[in-house]
Amino acid sequence: MNTKHKSCTILGANGFIGRHLTYFLHHAGYKVFAYDIQANPNSNIPKEVDYQSFDICNNYTHIQLDVDYLFIFSGMTGTKNGFDQYKTFIEVNEIGLLNILSLVKNLEKKPIIIFPSTRLVYQGMDTPLKEEAAKEAKTIYAVNKIAAEQYFKIYAQCFNIQYIIYRICVPYGNMFDDQFSYGTIDAFLNRAKAGEDITLYGDGEIERTFTHVSSICEQIYHTMSSKNAKNQIFNIAGERFSLKEAACKIADIYHTQVRYVPWNDLDLAIESGSTVFDGTKIESLITSQIKNYSFDEWLKEIAK
Repeated sequence: MNTKHKSCTILGANGFIGRHLTYFLHHAGYKVFAYDIQANPNSNIPKEVDYQSFDICNNYTHIQLDVDYLFIFSGMTGTKNGFDQYKTFIEVNEIGLLNILSLVKNLEKKPIIIFPSTRLVYQGMDTPLKEEAAKEAKTIYAVNKIAAEQYFKIYAQCFNIQYIIYRICVPYGNMFDDQFSYGTIDAFLNRAKAGEDITLYGDGEIERTFTHVSSICEQIYHTMSSKNAKNQIFNIAGERFSLKEAACKIADIYHTQVRYVPWNDLDLAIESGSTVFDGTKIESLITSQIKNYSFDEWLKEIAK
């Protein structure tokens, strides 16, 4: 991809995936404008990147929109916490998104919007999920993401906004430090590093797609300029493991154990079941050779 004179704005640049995209796209040759609610950038964001604070709900009209791509990676994430913070989840994840769309819809030259969605929009099943598979939201966060996907379709139809949505299952890894993504792998690692047992509900046989954050960046980078990606939704491809397999791999590295506990009522109620992605759609658009990241190789690296 020729990135000369290409530019992008990244909202949520201090977040886990946001700061990786900022770093990745800067080194790929993009002029990057980065924004997050914090006054100062994450230490991994290159000094050459133009960073400013913003609030997607109250202080957002100054963001740079004269760019080729606009990444909206700001937002609230979580499962159970959404029930207690429902107002914030709706204000940030839905009204905040609509605030940005309301700016973009009036532009003569509109950037292509890149947006992250989640495995939690799917109704779980034992076979790999294609993008059109059945949907079922069991958390406020999942409802926010389904709503956001629909907002993009509406604004594309009414205001000719172009977008690409990437659904992400379980991210892991890091390109520059030892901080990991909020969620499954972070929870496993924190317990294992502390010498504690990794706990799993039930038998741990629920399956997920695990993708290294570098691969997430590469899959986005190598598809976002394709004309066949416009106004499309893609599953980010990765490796298939059960939670038990992933937990046992980490436990072995840190010489701890995996312990199985009964489900509590709330966690069982919001559990979607297995969500393994069929990545055929995104892989069909990737014409360049990209690095395949292995979960096993990554574990060996962090254990050194």
